[in-house]
Amino acid sequence: MVFSSSVFLFLFLPAVLVLYFVLPRNIQNLFLLLASLLFYAWGEGVFVAIMFASIVFNYLGGLVIARYRRETIGKITLLLAVIANLALLASFKYANFLVDNLNILIDASGWMPVKLDPVHLPIGISFFTFQAMSYVIDVYRGEAEVQRNPINSALYIALFPQLIAGPIVRYHHIAKQLVHRSVSLDGFTSGVTLFIFGLGKKMLIANPMGEVADQIFAIPAEHLTFGLTWLGLACYTLQIYFDFSGYSDMAIGLGRMFGFRFLINFNYPYIARSIQEFWRRWHISLSRWFRDYLYIPLGGNRCAPWRVYANLLTVFFLVGLWHGASWNFVLWGMVHGGFLILERSGFGALLARTWAIVRHLYVLLVVMLAWVLFRADTLDYAWAFMQALFGAGSGSGTTFHMGLYWNRETTIIFSVGLIAATPVLPWLKRRWFLAPPPRLGKVLLQSPALNTVYSVVVISLLCLIVLGAGMHLAAGTHNPFIYFRF
Repeated sequence: MVFSSSVFLFLFLPAVLVLYFVLPRNIQNLFLLLASLLFYAWGEGVFVAIMFASIVFNYLGGLVIARYRRETIGKITLLLAVIANLALLASFKYANFLVDNLNILIDASGWMPVKLDPVHLPIGISFFTFQAMSYVIDVYRGEAEVQRNPINSALYIALFPQLIAGPIVRYHHIAKQLVHRSVSLDGFTSGVTLFIFGLGKKMLIANPMGEVADQIFAIPAEHLTFGLTWLGLACYTLQIYFDFSGYSDMAIGLGRMFGFRFLINFNYPYIARSIQEFWRRWHISLSRWFRDYLYIPLGGNRCAPWRVYANLLTVFFLVGLWHGASWNFVLWGMVHGGFLILERSGFGALLARTWAIVRHLYVLLVVMLAWVLFRADTLDYAWAFMQALFGAGSGSGTTFHMGLYWNRETTIIFSVGLIAATPVLPWLKRRWFLAPPPRLGKVLLQSPALNTVYSVVVISLLCLIVLGAGMHLAAGTHNPFIYFRF
């Protein structure tokens, strides 16, 4: 069950909302926990036991750590809790990857290969495992009070809005909200608005762009051409942003409906002027997690330059591996880590003195080329795709040509995506509605018509998004969120 499915939109969510608000306040958390477990079990079945195990050993670990935080047993418990979380993640996400790479070495030695059937990857395991680790670490550091109520502790890990694809919610951000929170009309309305805009990002932009990208990335390597590869890459660049930021908006909006305030996860990353800035805007909850729990403990940037570079490579090696058990993801992470190191050298100072448009183009080129590694199924295909991007493709453009993938509808959606990926609309809101031009402002600010016009525009847009998303659902064009596999 996913946010953009008919079952969730028209059955699960309405029922949960109604029951949540009619139930007494003292059992609302218990109800949300049961609803969240049902939500996860709907798609994962018996694998809900994996998440339940994570809830239990992190809850118990937190209690021990809080009691013996300044003693050796507290440190040992923290270490065991972190190892247990990583072992859980490794067992389900990386077991096949490790065995496959081990078999390469074994094969070269002439020994019998290790046999391991494909291991099922529980949805969202990377997200709820990182959340659980942040809880025990924050308790040990004294940055959060231990949660003694097992229901509240379980709800933190299992809360369905951010359970399966983030954002990664840090415990100390919502610890008080787990105990005391309220839902105002404005908060609920803003949650519904954000949820609908996220739904529109997913259904009306990410999905159509994904259809084009999927078709082009499925073209045999020998038929790739310059135009096709750039079209496929551009569509994928929009797809992954609107798919993931759309899910994050929906999750944050759902949280607001129940009184939770999650931090934003995306802040127009494609307008960044450096790779450093890109990572301050892209998947913010993940980049901050790695910064606070790995980069800074390793020494961060408060050490010798070579140590800083080693820290960055270590972090982004693991960022890549976090995204998937594949060398493609590892190389993707290392590319970003390499450019972060480059920007800390003289290149960064040179870049800061260039025109803003040059810096934007530099970031887009690096990010888009790295997306090839992220999207391609194999390194061989990624290399062939890269060659075609730079005019060295072997395709003739006759069997597979642009007309098969590009039409008027695609053009419109692509154009809307380009605009929506920049802060043009927020700028227009601030410029014309919150601070209109002086002459016009004298008229508008003296009349309540301004707020009325703005409200009508927003409501009309929301209705169009709901209508469009409903039509796509009815047509059966739904596809899973990209980040579910992570």
